[in-house]
Amino acid sequence: MQRASNRRGLLWTLFAISSLTAIALFFIPAVVIQPFKHQSAAGLTLAMALRQRAPWGTLVAALVCLGLALILWRDRTSDEGVRGSIIWANIRLRGKWWAKARIWRRIALGLVMVLVIFSTVMARLNYFEWMFHPVPGAQFESEAASKLDKDEMILAVRLGRDARAYPIREMAYHHIVNDVVNGVPICATY
Repeated sequence: MQRASNRRGLLWTLFAISSLTAIALFFIPAVVIQPFKHQSAAGLTLAMALRQRAPWGTLVAALVCLGLALILWRDRTSDEGVRGSIIWANIRLRGKWWAKARIWRRIALGLVMVLVIFSTVMARLNYFEWMFHPVPGAQFESEAASKLDKDEMILAVRLGRDARAYPIREMAYHHIVNDVVNGVPICATY
């Protein structure tokens, strides 16, 4: 009985560690790297390191989680290991509680596996493009028609006789603008 309980505890611990690993590999970069949010150098370094390792890391962690979830889903050692003992009588007395606990454990397994699978799929997508999508077709106004504050910062590009100015408040969100200046395709970034 004690060995079965220790085994179950170890399996649940391994399941928790592997599921938290898969979830963290996706969510830490997604939370740290956001538009209009303060980002420290150390935080960005950590987020980018995790982001690079996330596709393989989440896959390995998800496979470990899946294997452990299948074992834990079908685990009946707690019922079958004590059939001939005095403890079995106590378990029968609290059988309703034990059945409900099994249902809640399975619900927890299912919910955690949904989060793990979500994290594994999202780690393979470039969700930063959803947040920092480039401006597909920049529209410009003349200097006289623009409504920029005199203290507003701009990113300026000049090629030959042609010049463009991109407001930093817009660039801070998009980070990239594709444009043509003096007939030359450019990509301005901030």
